[in-house]
Amino acid sequence: MAAKIVRQANKIALLGSPTSAAALSAGHEGAPAALRAAGLAERLRSIGYDVVDLGDDPPRLYQPDEESPRARNLAGVLRAIETLKPRVEEAVKSGALPLVLTGDGSIALATVAGARRYFRHVSLIYMHRDADLHTPATTPTGSLDGMIVSHLTGRGAAELVRFWAEPPLVRDPDLALFGTGPMEPVEEEALRRTPLRSYSAAEVRRKGAAVAAGEAVERVHSNAREFILHFDVNVIAGFSATDRPGSDGLRQDEVREALEVFAKQKSLAAIDVAAYNPTKDPDGSGAKLVVDLLESMLKARLEFLKSNEAPASAAEPATGTSREASHPAAASAEERAPVAVAPGEAWSSDALEEASEPAQAGGDPASETQA
Repeated sequence: MAAKIVRQANKIALLGSPTSAAALSAGHEGAPAALRAAGLAERLRSIGYDVVDLGDDPPRLYQPDEESPRARNLAGVLRAIETLKPRVEEAVKSGALPLVLTGDGSIALATVAGARRYFRHVSLIYMHRDADLHTPATTPTGSLDGMIVSHLTGRGAAELVRFWAEPPLVRDPDLALFGTGPMEPVEEEALRRTPLRSYSAAEVRRKGAAVAAGEAVERVHSNAREFILHFDVNVIAGFSATDRPGSDGLRQDEVREALEVFAKQKSLAAIDVAAYNPTKDPDGSGAKLVVDLLESMLKARLEFLKSNEAPASAAEPATGTSREASHPAAASAEERAPVAVAPGEAWSSDALEEASEPAQAGGDPASETQA
């Protein structure tokens, strides 16, 4: 089924996924409620957004799970992403920008999968101090939160890789790590073996946050397809309201500058915000900082889009087999560009299912709906 999606620059759909199932302790599940209580929706409305709050999913809490030491709480993680995915789909279809508030970062799988319902290829900028390139075979902790990039790119826990029917959720060349600190040797080796690109915090500082962010945008082909921004707050150096704080991330001004560059891209399809832990934020200063950063980036986005009004970007049709997939070595920049469609139009993955069925005589292979 084809679906026409008309992007609405001033509309945000706020979704909460209160989960700590993929983490190594409880606390993260309180993040959506705490960020709302810190005035996030009101602040976004004050700068001109129409914010539709779609509420929270049921909480999924951390459990010790000693029976699965290499992939802890897998069932709970699966339930969390399966519950959120259709809600992200509806938010995307509405034309709003989905803003997902979550606890642990495993929800990135649901955000990407929800967007891929309507966009055949989706890129990802993974803004995080950790590379999250472990797998069940290499993990020292069993935390699924430390394997997220592996899950997304088809190398992690089999149940999470298969969450998307046609893995990987994101191809290696379409994913950029941004703001990473020192990696463990096994992650460094994993990075060397793939086309994944990592912009370390040191490189970002050396080049300047805006320049590095611009390079990351180009790297994930955001001029040709939609992309997701995963913003894990532990990328902020010295931010204590998270389970794994560290001093080797990005300074607050660098985070703000990079976020504003990412936000100004018309092809930004969704944002998820992860790893804030209100139990480690007794005075609420951590929540205030996160809300300040989100307000700053989204204000920059709205001002930019209003000053550069143009037809919304369109997604590549999900029907048929892409030339790049058939001939990956020979795919040119022109071949990677999306097929021209009407402004604001996107194509549902339902079309893939219908295309695999025998055509009925006189039947219409796809019906178009207006979002």
